[in-house]
Amino acid sequence: MIDYYYFSEMPYPETPELEQYPSIRLTYPNKYFDAEKGAQLYKRYLDEYAYAETMGFDGLMVNEHHNTPTCLHLAANLSAAALIQRTQTCKILLLGNVIALWENPVRLAEEVAMLDLMSEGRVISGFVRGIGIEQFSMNLNPGLNRERFQESHDLILKTWTQPGPFRWEGKHFHFRYVNPWVFPLQKPHPPIWIPGIGSTESIKWAARHGYPYVSFLAPMDMAEQWFDLYRETAQQSGYTATPDNLGYMTGLFVADTEAEARQSFEHYLWRTQTSLKGPMHYYMPLGMSARGTTSILTAGEGGGKKHKPVFQMSIDDLQEAGGFVVGTPKEVTQRLKEIIKRLGIGHLIFEAQYGGLSHELTMRSIELAGREVLPALRREFA
Repeated sequence: MIDYYYFSEMPYPETPELEQYPSIRLTYPNKYFDAEKGAQLYKRYLDEYAYAETMGFDGLMVNEHHNTPTCLHLAANLSAAALIQRTQTCKILLLGNVIALWENPVRLAEEVAMLDLMSEGRVISGFVRGIGIEQFSMNLNPGLNRERFQESHDLILKTWTQPGPFRWEGKHFHFRYVNPWVFPLQKPHPPIWIPGIGSTESIKWAARHGYPYVSFLAPMDMAEQWFDLYRETAQQSGYTATPDNLGYMTGLFVADTEAEARQSFEHYLWRTQTSLKGPMHYYMPLGMSARGTTSILTAGEGGGKKHKPVFQMSIDDLQEAGGFVVGTPKEVTQRLKEIIKRLGIGHLIFEAQYGGLSHELTMRSIELAGREVLPALRREFA
């Protein structure tokens, strides 16, 4: 059984004079932000999320980035709270909270517990290491990211599962009283997922803990290598990984005709080229990732095939790689069947709005996906 999630970074795509700056992220001046437009975009994007539930998606994914017009999800928990009030049955996938950045993991544990209670147990709590831009925006040392992430994780889990009050004296976090009043509804705690773009350390860590690992926008042959590493690590850890341990995120656009499908190309290239392009230290600063790490942002190899960084790929490259699935319902269904069978995944996440893709095109794509694509996939993978 496979579950299907809708996702949008909720971008603010109007970015004038961008060529004057090294990247759309971190240092692109916020003088270009229009609050009136921002208010309308939030309303629009929340409407699209709610419509995805109406059209039969199993879950809604939210994320979080800072100092960038590419993502209006500024706090994953706030986005989740808004969607909980607009939905009834969908899982709410936080993918997620950048826990290495939180100075108070106990407060984060409280917030996610509150969301789980408000949603009556629909929350999936993804934990994210983040990219370099997040470390710089919060003025934290990137070299401490992994150890802060792991200690924060341990404290959050203990907060969710052990009655207080208890004391915590770690390397990065110190609390005399850990004693929040609420616990999550789900026991022993909400499911924890880990996303990634290629860090072998993160893949192994997720596998050792039995947490599902989700590959973001990667060429399929690279994702295959990462999933094989996950399965191998799981075996070494004493269990056999199943499709439920693996997820894959791809761009998606469904149209009535092939000609209409082409209307999405420009906007998806904004997502992969404009959104991701920038100095590499913005993304992978020294000390944050192990030497030799291959990611979707670097030239690499998977399945014996060399890849350009995602932000250098053309539409044809992206479609061949699996990072973007576009076409009529029949074409999209066939391609997604190939991806699911090849990767052996149990979770498929669709970034189904991106760049300047209009509200009308987005809603029609969601409708076609819900009415024609998802039912066909469910029949195939019942």
